[in-house]
Amino acid sequence: MRVKKPVTGTKQCLIWDREHETMPRPKLEKLQLERLQRTVERCYERVPFYREKMDELGVKPEDIVTLKDVSKLPFTTKYDLRENYPFKMFAEPMERVVRLHASSGTTGKPVVAGYTAKDLDTWAELIARVYTSGGVTNADVVHNAYGYGLFTGGMGFHYGAEKVGATIVPVSGGLTKRQVMLWQDFGASVLCSTPSYALVLAEQAAEMGIDTARDLNLRVGFFGAEPWTLEMKKEIEEKLNIEAFDIYGLTELIGPGVSSECPYHDGLHINEDHFLVETIDPDTGEVLPPGTPGEMVLTSLTKEAFPVLRFRTRDRTIINQETCACGRTTARMMRVTGRTDDMLIIRGVNVFPSQIESVILSVPHLEPQYVIVVDRGSTHMDDLEVLVECSEDLYNKGAEAMKEAQEHLSRELHQVLALNARIKVVGPKTLQRSEGKAKRVVDLRELSH
Repeated sequence: MRVKKPVTGTKQCLIWDREHETMPRPKLEKLQLERLQRTVERCYERVPFYREKMDELGVKPEDIVTLKDVSKLPFTTKYDLRENYPFKMFAEPMERVVRLHASSGTTGKPVVAGYTAKDLDTWAELIARVYTSGGVTNADVVHNAYGYGLFTGGMGFHYGAEKVGATIVPVSGGLTKRQVMLWQDFGASVLCSTPSYALVLAEQAAEMGIDTARDLNLRVGFFGAEPWTLEMKKEIEEKLNIEAFDIYGLTELIGPGVSSECPYHDGLHINEDHFLVETIDPDTGEVLPPGTPGEMVLTSLTKEAFPVLRFRTRDRTIINQETCACGRTTARMMRVTGRTDDMLIIRGVNVFPSQIESVILSVPHLEPQYVIVVDRGSTHMDDLEVLVECSEDLYNKGAEAMKEAQEHLSRELHQVLALNARIKVVGPKTLQRSEGKAKRVVDLRELSH
């Protein structure tokens, strides 16, 4: 078994591509402008959607003279991409497209992403940056529990691991007990998965009597593809005895690899030589200055097959352009505080699922396994119900102890949300588990009456 490095107490800041990740900002912005101008020209010439939208706005490629001119360009939304399903947004003929990925398409047609051979090489380089930011080298064994297939997570992390020379174990999701066995047998030091599945794996390890600090070689993990709070991050680190790194990506941009944390965990470094970032007022579309909370908008700068201009991510964050203590000069996005499209409006109150999760994990003996159900009852008023699992210890104490935890959570949620929610604390392993992205919210209002 390879020597397990310490989880805390060190700030070993490895950098994969020092030339671009530590580039002085004036030089970086010059590179961004050159790449933006080429991208806009290609989009205008090769993608009918962008030509039509730019013509409507009276914008030509030659109008992009400075980086601020990006605000003249049209926004791209998920709806636009689905309307042009499957390949109408591509800037390259299918003869040059060597791979396709797609989003889940749970609310309609999926978003389809195409990649040229150069795009795939770029993607592997970006994930190599992610791994290296977490201290991963060719001495590591990477257990990849992200889903393989049309979902971008599995393949992205696979080829990035090979790029840094690490040993990749392409497990994908499912067969949870077998995965924990492989941790032990193969000496995995790195875990890649959704945060919710990491907790499922931790739960399985505990059931098997495994002491994660003593019996496993795991030391770091890279988690993303779904919202997760700092409280959940702490749970993962404690239960698996690892250092957890937040990563960010979208199928619409390339997949994972848009940004990731360094050992200082003070925001996620955006790979700005490949992605131009803005924040906007989600209601007006007005561009906001760095440091101001807003909706993040991203433009791809180097993609060949599937370039995207000003994609509205719907993710709320703050962009910090100050140089990080790790030495990287790229801007950092602060942890996403919610999405403009997953915000629930309940009786006129804006509620983000992440707010509810934070409160749940602040109450002792409640587990990060929960479901939020929104419905309309006979009064036609919004009804919020939260089902959450308790720990084995609390469950063994009986119904009275579970009722006290239920009342505790109810009080805490009311203070945070100014809403009364029906709380139901249930026993361990009562709620359905997910091997990929967890389904946390069930909104039944459209089906009611």
